[in-house]
Amino acid sequence: MTEANDIAIADAHQHFWDLDRNYHPWLCDSEPIPFRYGDYSALRQTYMPDDYRRDSADFKVVRTVHVEAEHDPRNPLTETLWLEDVAAKHGLPTAIVAAAWLDRDDVEEVLSAQAARGMVRGIRHKPAAAASPGAAKRGASGSMDDERWRRGYAMLGPLGLSFDLQTPWWHLDAAAELARDFPDTQIVINHTGLPADRSDDGLNGWRRALEVVAAQGNVAIKISGLGRPGLPWTLEANGPIVRDTIAIFGTDRCMFASNYPVDRLAGSFEDIYSGFMAATEAFPQSERKALFHDNAVRIYRL
Repeated sequence: MTEANDIAIADAHQHFWDLDRNYHPWLCDSEPIPFRYGDYSALRQTYMPDDYRRDSADFKVVRTVHVEAEHDPRNPLTETLWLEDVAAKHGLPTAIVAAAWLDRDDVEEVLSAQAARGMVRGIRHKPAAAASPGAAKRGASGSMDDERWRRGYAMLGPLGLSFDLQTPWWHLDAAAELARDFPDTQIVINHTGLPADRSDDGLNGWRRALEVVAAQGNVAIKISGLGRPGLPWTLEANGPIVRDTIAIFGTDRCMFASNYPVDRLAGSFEDIYSGFMAATEAFPQSERKALFHDNAVRIYRL
């Protein structure tokens, strides 16, 4: 049995969409949005569990977490209800990180409705972010400092919901304060804190930011989303990122994730998961089991 078939995987971050049935503005509208991987036209096609299973066929994926896929913002619950039907028919996903806009007037209604669904474990809402470290400032409207945004965030804990945070690393100081101020709410940082700038200065800033937020015990991180525009996913490029993240957060607060199908733009499922396996080949098996499976099961209550 090969290692790929031997290690059980709980994929902590993946997406499905049916563009014939559901409206995702970024995928359906004719005008593309600015996207961190550049041209994403290859994603403008339906992607369902059969497609995912074909992509991941060489690996033992036993559970997945579906993270909201920028569905129609007019009714965030629609995506959740659709995913429940998908799971009933196809056996995937296992759980859902659903959508809600924390600074909208309907936030209490939406959060309550999402929390009532049996598959929902958490919420993702991308806070306002600056385009570069130099442009970052605290207190911006729609940011993690915004009092209106925080009032919505404060509702997560009492409803038993975690929070998936996708933001560039230069906003992780605000995330650390958010975690400190709401210690009962689990935060899961998406896509490794987005270390897109691989210069020495960029990586030093990214590491320092991770160290600041990792000091809060209610923060975990998903190692995923490591692609760069026009460059292939390689162990040489991404192995050090993987190991640095684990060194900072520890093996009990990191989870591997495919970000499929989005990360098809960066590499095949085999490229990515074989890379994760190679990057951790020297780790004890108990720690690898945690990274590939057990941490996601615990944090997302799978």
